Amino acid sequence: MSDKIPKSFDTASREASAAGEAWRLFRIMSEFVEATERMDDIRPAVSVFGSARVPAGHPYYALAEKTSRLLSDAGFSVVSGGGSGIMEASNRGAHFGRSPAVGLNIELPREQFANTYQDISLLFRHFFARKAMFVRCASAYVFLPGGFGTFDELLEVLTLMQTRKSARVPCVLMHEPFWRGLLQWIRERLVGEKMINPEDMDLIQVIDEPEGVVDVIFKHYEHRSFQPRADEREILLNL
Repeated sequence: MSDKIPKSFDTASREASAAGEAWRLFRIMSEFVEATERMDDIRPAVSVFGSARVPAGHPYYALAEKTSRLLSDAGFSVVSGGGSGIMEASNRGAHFGRSPAVGLNIELPREQFANTYQDISLLFRHFFARKAMFVRCASAYVFLPGGFGTFDELLEVLTLMQTRKSARVPCVLMHEPFWRGLLQWIRERLVGEKMINPEDMDLIQVIDEPEGVVDVIFKHYEHRSFQPRADEREILLNL
């Protein structure tokens, strides 16, 4: 018996695979189209990131909720990952404020459960489509303590701003003791060994008080509109 795959079977297998890939691309496109249409009117918005594992009553939860409430009352839609923990706290704070609470939910095998404080709720199957939406409408970013997902999003945002693939907007880390070791390592290793430029550190601001977060965002936009300029819109099309 030959070990070779029959030519007819091999052709059918390739055709089925190609058809599957084509449908996958359509599903990805549909995620971008739906998210773009539903999020088009939420600007100005602030994307807030943090751990899904922080329980209600934890100081980090309270910090996220208060910060998001102040942002919402100041006129910013608050965009979170839509799940539990700090994501829930962020949506909760915004939900009871003046501006919409937006949740960008992701299908995961575990951990991701949609919170009930989302005024606008979207569900993604693909991380990269979801990440693009966090960036697309953000007038600023706020990072609270979190794990691998939060670090991934922080480094993604910093890379996009460093390389000018997105506008340079406020990127705030909250609760300095949590970030202290990372920032020291970045200064000593990345700056010290010339992996990044010293001025790249200016992309990051550390603020502990919720009122300070609102103030620094308004200061950044003191002499310009919250709406992206034409050149910034063009950049976003090439993320």
